[in-house]
Amino acid sequence: MTDQPHSPEPAPASPLPLFPLGTVLFPGAHLGLKVFEARYLDLIADCLRTNQPFGVICLRQGADSGPQKSVQLESVGVLAHIDQVDAERPGILRVSCSGGQRFRLVDKPAQRENGLWVAQVELMADDPARQPGAAMMQTVSALAEAIRKLQDHDKAPFVPPYRLDDAGWVANRWCELLPVSMSAKQKLMELDDPVIRLSLVDGFLRDKKVVVG
Repeated sequence: MTDQPHSPEPAPASPLPLFPLGTVLFPGAHLGLKVFEARYLDLIADCLRTNQPFGVICLRQGADSGPQKSVQLESVGVLAHIDQVDAERPGILRVSCSGGQRFRLVDKPAQRENGLWVAQVELMADDPARQPGAAMMQTVSALAEAIRKLQDHDKAPFVPPYRLDDAGWVANRWCELLPVSMSAKQKLMELDDPVIRLSLVDGFLRDKKVVVG
């Protein structure tokens, strides 16, 4: 087992190595990966050696292992910081990461000879600290209750600390839970205003009767 301490936001490599996934990583989220392909084993080793993050970006079309011309990646992703690495067995790693700062691609991603995707990126601003408005407090309370119920079953749903007074944090944690399409999650993640993001989440929860009143 390897625990990897990292500073709050180490500078990413340039170009940034990318790990395309069929999911959307949100800032502050936990991400567990099972890594076995040589290109990604090398990526994890490089990140551990340099204490740098890699980029997680959602696959819009195609499969990461498929032909390059059939692969389309989203234009915005999130830095993944390695927290812990376990060697499950030779050639297979269990990697625990946390989502950091968002980034935007500034050129077309390219594949190296080993198949690893890389791209030049620009970092996006973190969500400004904004408190949820009074109209959103039921959505905040519903998240707090969901966390409590999961903890009662010895499950840790999110990475602490739980910032229930932060609109962006609350919105992002709900976005992880909501049964919506990847494209919808991607659009929510890209939004610059955390209060608008939380408002959209609140509207969805009210439509689904998760929040009433």
